[in-house]
Amino acid sequence: MDQLIIEAIRQGGYLGIFLLMVLENVVPPVPSEVIMGIGGLLVERGHMQFWPLLIIGTAGTVAGNYFWYWLGDSWGYERLEPFINRWGRWLTVDWEAIVRAQVFFMKHGHWVVFALRFSPFLRTIISLPAGLAHMPKGRFLAYTFAGSAIWNAALIKGGEFLGGYLQESQHLIAWGIFGMIGLCVVGYIWRVITWSPRPAKDESED
Repeated sequence: MDQLIIEAIRQGGYLGIFLLMVLENVVPPVPSEVIMGIGGLLVERGHMQFWPLLIIGTAGTVAGNYFWYWLGDSWGYERLEPFINRWGRWLTVDWEAIVRAQVFFMKHGHWVVFALRFSPFLRTIISLPAGLAHMPKGRFLAYTFAGSAIWNAALIKGGEFLGGYLQESQHLIAWGIFGMIGLCVVGYIWRVITWSPRPAKDESED
């Protein structure tokens, strides 16, 4: 079964990697660690090359993040809040989380768009506050590309290393792939089931 997943990504080629990386940043729960990790495994096996994989995979990351940036930049608060309130369960985010992310962004500045590409928290959602704050588009794209390229390069190299190190233990790779996918899916389902919007902060509170 692990070979089926790897072969499916190999057959999809660089275009498939691009589309999967777009989805990873738009529709949960598609883990980039699996996508680029398997890409690294395919580099180790000679089916892909490092630089095209890195550039195309990172372009997909940027495209997916740009969707959220564009939403914030174009819609603004008035149109975005009803959208989040309606679809927040499936995005596993509520409006209060967006407000908190916006405060974080305004407090720390544009550089967090770069820095959070290495964090499991706010990695994608920070693009929305960046759009709401009308961060310059060129700077947003540059910071997103630079941070994502470093993260994706680490994932590819990790996949290459595991592919070579576990050459005689391919079943361990299978367990790793299925384990990560399973955790992401179960985690997402759990968040959808248990999700409830937090009450807006009372303006009278300090």
